[in-house]
Amino acid sequence: METIEITGRSDFALWAIQRAQEIVTAEGAAFAVAARDMNDEELAQTAAALGKAISDAMLEVFDGLTAE
Repeated sequence: METIEITGRSDFALWAIQRAQEIVTAEGAAFAVAARDMNDEELAQTAAALGKAISDAMLEVFDGLTAE
């Protein structure tokens, strides 16, 4: 994973947009297919994966903000 330095609000906004795009690209397609197919079990699994990816991204930011 690439490390970036966030020095201000605009840097954070850019990072958040890029990270959201990565998450939607990686997890969103499976979610859309499950929704289209009306497969409740697969929909639940893909929604959980999407939520986990979002949570992981937020923890990634938090870990970067804490002093080592």
